[in-house]
Amino acid sequence: MKLSKFKFNLPKDLLAEHPAKNRDEARLMIVDRKTKKIEHKVFKDVLKLFNEGDVMVINDTKVFPARLYGNKEKTGAKIEVFLLRELNRESRLWDVLVDPARKIRIGNKLYFGEDDLLVAEVIDNTTSRGRTLRFLFDGPYEDFKRTIESLGYTPLPKYIKRIPTPEDKERYQTVYAKYEGAVAAPTAGLHFSKELVKKLEIKGVQFAPITLHVGLGTFRPVEVEDLTKHKMESEQVEISTKTCDVVNKAREKKKKVCIVGTTTMRAVESSVSTTGYLKPLSGWTNKFIFPPYDFNVGNCMITNFHMPESTLLMMVCAFGGYDLMMKAYKEAIKEKYRFFTYGDAMLII
Repeated sequence: MKLSKFKFNLPKDLLAEHPAKNRDEARLMIVDRKTKKIEHKVFKDVLKLFNEGDVMVINDTKVFPARLYGNKEKTGAKIEVFLLRELNRESRLWDVLVDPARKIRIGNKLYFGEDDLLVAEVIDNTTSRGRTLRFLFDGPYEDFKRTIESLGYTPLPKYIKRIPTPEDKERYQTVYAKYEGAVAAPTAGLHFSKELVKKLEIKGVQFAPITLHVGLGTFRPVEVEDLTKHKMESEQVEISTKTCDVVNKAREKKKKVCIVGTTTMRAVESSVSTTGYLKPLSGWTNKFIFPPYDFNVGNCMITNFHMPESTLLMMVCAFGGYDLMMKAYKEAIKEKYRFFTYGDAMLII
């Protein structure tokens, strides 16, 4: 499979700048792999499609306010710092991206907030835009995290040009988010409201959580035509024994095991036994799924509409079949479905 196979023209006005008014009232395209039929519904209609004993595998990672705006010492130049991951809690060391990178050198101090509430020192270069920062903060870790929380902005994707609002703080987070560590939301899960989760549970549908802390590598453009040469960045994963038991029992009983989102799919496909059962995992994954690929765990999938040439689109094509997915995307554009982070959803059955 070549990169150019995943190119298509996406009108700019279909990129969703804001979420749907209500989480579960985004549009839903249902694509049947057997019959090749495409239907148009509303997301909360998933309630009619799942029954007792079926399982929804979800990613319960929680997004933290990863984008900080500060100033460089002496020059006062405005700097954007994007927190990627904590390297050392005691030393307050963080892996970050900086913009504009050319102005940020080892030894520079960066100041954040009124009265320079937070100060960081650049101690290493990691990539062209990457730096290691040490935050100079006296006080307990909880106070440090609260300071980051108060100064940080919801890390909306760059295509959304507006300033994040208080609404984004709530809506760029799933209702079941639990463990903080992601710098991007697992977007397929954003469509579930608390009411819809409750109604599905009352119906006997089980929710089986995994945790994959989404990094920016998920959205890094593929720059090689030969997909076998693309390397994904590693992301931290936790899959519990309890989740494995729930999923494996449902598979044995031939129930629906619906994987909610590409991040969840990557996590579960990273930990499968030789007999196709889900295994517990505590570690990292850099799994890259593209056609052709044999899926082991899920037999249906909920996902958003993704960008051309993205690794997310490649995974969806591997699951739904390349020709059928390209046909579905063509129809989505014709029917003016909303794409990407705050966009509409697709259920592949």
